[in-house]
Amino acid sequence: MFRFLSLLLLGVLSGLPSFAQHPVKEKLQPSKATIAPVGIVKNIPDSVLLDIVQRQTFRYFWDFGHPVSGLARERDNTVRAQYYWDYINEADDVPNFSKGTFGPEACAIGGSGFGIMATVVAVNRGWIGRDTALKRLVKIVDFLAKADCYHGIYPHFMNGVTGKTIPFGRLDDGADIVETSYLFMGLLTAREYFNKDVPLEKYFRNRVAEMWRDADWNWHSKGDNKALYWHWSPRNDFDMNFPVFGYDEALITYIVAASSETHPISKELYENSWVKSGGWKNGKSYYGIKLPLGNYEKGGPLFFEQYTYMGIDPNGLKDDHGINYAEQVKNHTLINRAYCIENPKKFKGYGANCWGLTAGDSWKGYVAHCPEDDRGVIQPTAALSSFPYTPEYSMQALKHFYYDLGGKIWGPYGFADGFSETHNWYAKTHLAIDQGPIVVMIENYRTGLIWKLFMNCPEIKKGLKDLGFESRYN
Repeated sequence: MFRFLSLLLLGVLSGLPSFAQHPVKEKLQPSKATIAPVGIVKNIPDSVLLDIVQRQTFRYFWDFGHPVSGLARERDNTVRAQYYWDYINEADDVPNFSKGTFGPEACAIGGSGFGIMATVVAVNRGWIGRDTALKRLVKIVDFLAKADCYHGIYPHFMNGVTGKTIPFGRLDDGADIVETSYLFMGLLTAREYFNKDVPLEKYFRNRVAEMWRDADWNWHSKGDNKALYWHWSPRNDFDMNFPVFGYDEALITYIVAASSETHPISKELYENSWVKSGGWKNGKSYYGIKLPLGNYEKGGPLFFEQYTYMGIDPNGLKDDHGINYAEQVKNHTLINRAYCIENPKKFKGYGANCWGLTAGDSWKGYVAHCPEDDRGVIQPTAALSSFPYTPEYSMQALKHFYYDLGGKIWGPYGFADGFSETHNWYAKTHLAIDQGPIVVMIENYRTGLIWKLFMNCPEIKKGLKDLGFESRYN
């Protein structure tokens, strides 16, 4: 969730032993577990380990999904915050005496898109039945059909019971085009997967088609081709005044917006707002590794290379500016790992098998961890969601997290959000936007399932082409 800060700064498992680890707070426990969690299982093949990690992480979305809406809850604990910034800013010693909270009612629109993709993985791997999964997805789209949206664009947070917007900040109380693009990445993926000529699958596809048709991406351009804006509010209009500029996690937003059949953005808008922004190009080398894009020294947090590429296959992806996206995602990941091995601040635990700086819960507040803001916290999602790019190094990290640290960070929904050995701190929390990429990106490494589904959407093919991209799917 560095994107929060950037707004202001620029079967095989059945019968395996159960675990004894950090319990989730009682009031946030799911009422009925349908996928049994397991503990640390020794001496298993790598493929079985991947099965365990994907399956148990998926439980966050399935067994902990909101019981009314089916959406993904933002997190499995409650934090004090009138607005979400109150909690985030605790990391920088900003006093927080808020009386409000973000808890089990707060659902994440982007995280729900990730959960929808994870649900497709779950069906394909046989963890849940196709019809059972479809009923959950229909619950989600039926809920969204009546929930708050603004010119077809959804808010960042939504109350999972009422469908009402939960404001992120005083001005951020309406549409969030970036979070909505993650939602549609999931919905379009599921639409492609549930393609049978049977009534409920047709109903689901029709509901997605209605939402897709109504989403007015171009509204966020203020009627010209100068900039695409992240937020719009019915009370505050475009007062947030934050363009979606690159390079960061929002490339998918431009791709999805350009792919719309009813309200597409233009190539000119993409060039002006994204490519020509001061944050798009890099070109420097770190540790002897060239970083094509991004204006952060040694690269920003690793979710830059994960959120967009849950659906967009970077392999063979090139644009008309000469950027090779397979090089970008791999090199950023290698630089992040090399920084952790160098470990210039001498944090305990960092090394070749313990790396990965990205946004997530910290020992104090929430931080967009990266080489420029390194506070000694490793987020397991960083290395695990990098499996398609660095499979050998990601497997080393996975085995360390699971076998060596599992007693402290392995729990009912997979790995806890973060840990700091220097501060002897091990999170008891899980976040939708960190758990989702683990399931999906490991699957893309193993089978390419989500890449194939999303990249073969006819609209996405056209949107990529219209923005000047070529891929191996065209």
